[in-house]
Amino acid sequence: METLIGKNIEELKEVAAAVGLPGFAAKQMAQWLYRHHVRSFDEMTNLSRKGREALAERYHIGCSLPVDCQRSVDGTIKYLYRTEKGGYVETVYIPDGDRATLCVSSQVGCKMGCKFCMTGRQGFEGTLSAADIMNQIYSLPERDTLTNIVFMGQGESFDNLDNVLRVTQLLTADYSYAWSPKRITVSTVGLRKGMARFLAESDCNLAVSLHNPFSEERAAMMPAEHSFSLKEFLPLLAKHDWSHQRRLSFEYIVFGGLNDTKAHADELIRLLAPMECRVNLIRFHAIPDTPFQGAPEETMLWMRDYLSHHGVTTTIRASRGQDIYAACGLLTTAKQKEEQL
Repeated sequence: METLIGKNIEELKEVAAAVGLPGFAAKQMAQWLYRHHVRSFDEMTNLSRKGREALAERYHIGCSLPVDCQRSVDGTIKYLYRTEKGGYVETVYIPDGDRATLCVSSQVGCKMGCKFCMTGRQGFEGTLSAADIMNQIYSLPERDTLTNIVFMGQGESFDNLDNVLRVTQLLTADYSYAWSPKRITVSTVGLRKGMARFLAESDCNLAVSLHNPFSEERAAMMPAEHSFSLKEFLPLLAKHDWSHQRRLSFEYIVFGGLNDTKAHADELIRLLAPMECRVNLIRFHAIPDTPFQGAPEETMLWMRDYLSHHGVTTTIRASRGQDIYAACGLLTTAKQKEEQL
């Protein structure tokens, strides 16, 4: 049976036609799905009973509640969802005063293999459907409190760009959530073709996982640099017009003695000077059996101030959910999958 969550208005028109409902029923279904978040066709009360029965015979809503959750002392909540194909994926809800951000995943595991990331160690197990991605939002208990969504969970967003774009388009469509694109940020390690398409087809914010400004050093930390190098994607970003409210940011985990020197800071300034952007410095969250270590706090503060003083707006991102392995680089469902079997 097909899933309705994740379908756009044109596809819902096809669904309506397939079950003998009038064309305008597509908009009614969209409102029931994306504004009321129904869990059964019986709740779609402005559709005929015959139409609802026909829908139930051929389709299912696709709402799948979290199968587990972990709560941090800082209020962060990590949810475990089961995917349509039987895999597992983690999603992180991060409340912060009057803001609430959801960190969603686009894949089970990841192909990019970053040496400092638990998801990368998990390896790649599968791509999420639009329904799988949308369900992380649709079925979230705190859904109605959300102010922002970031595609920074498991997986490389641009390695599943069709479905990521489908979800961001649904989130911003007037018949659906009607969110401003400014509330959504999509992250990538730098897949150039996907980046070019994203910039052309979406108005959402872009975050690039940079972590080192020197190509050889970056490749040692992030094998993706061999295929998706700085010299390929940075010129694309430099020539893009960033003056229309869309935000460009670079994520930079600061490792002690590895990428935290004045030489690294100066190279960052040189590379990023042509762009209107922001650098988010991130504390390293240690993972088992790793040679990496975090930089001391004084280095974090020095790097923030040095970059900012030289014209690169820089902040230090607050770490959240570290005690439940929900912070940056700690997401993995390898062990959880074993426990569920």
